[in-house]
Amino acid sequence: MERSGKGILFLTRAAMIAAIYVVLTVFISTFNLASGVIQVRISEALTILPVFTNAAIPGLFAGCLISNLITGCAPFDVVFGSIATLIGAFGTYTLRKRSPIIAALPPIISNTLIIPFVLKFVYDFPGSIPFFMLTVGAGEVISCGILGVALYSALTPVKNRLFGISSADSSHSSYNGTSPDSDSSSDDV
Repeated sequence: MERSGKGILFLTRAAMIAAIYVVLTVFISTFNLASGVIQVRISEALTILPVFTNAAIPGLFAGCLISNLITGCAPFDVVFGSIATLIGAFGTYTLRKRSPIIAALPPIISNTLIIPFVLKFVYDFPGSIPFFMLTVGAGEVISCGILGVALYSALTPVKNRLFGISSADSSHSSYNGTSPDSDSSSDDV
């Protein structure tokens, strides 16, 4: 495929991931679970997608940014919440050759470390930073650790059709319990 075709495919994948993130966030916000002290933002399950495609990194960032704007988050939350998701997505991409459980850790960690400060200093919610770390961390474990790993398991059998990668092309999306020797991904950042 020529270079411009790959760029269009990359942008299309990123846009689709962003759109799905927005839809899931707006849906879960109707139950008041997309933001606040107790949040289970199911759209964060998509942070496992960088295991399959690096287009997920800008897609997740854009999706989080748009979601935060649509759901009425404060400006600092829009910025720092989106950065937390970006850091998590990049971390997942970096750990794509590891088990899906390990690959799911960066968004859990980045959101657990960043969002509590937003809750305390931007929204002035009552409670302590450690308490917010506990509540945000628990929500991220549910979203990324449980739902994200389940999504990984569901997508692995169809990864070639969805992301154009096969087991021969890429060991990063078919964890087999061993560390791959080389990075043969054609999808590198």
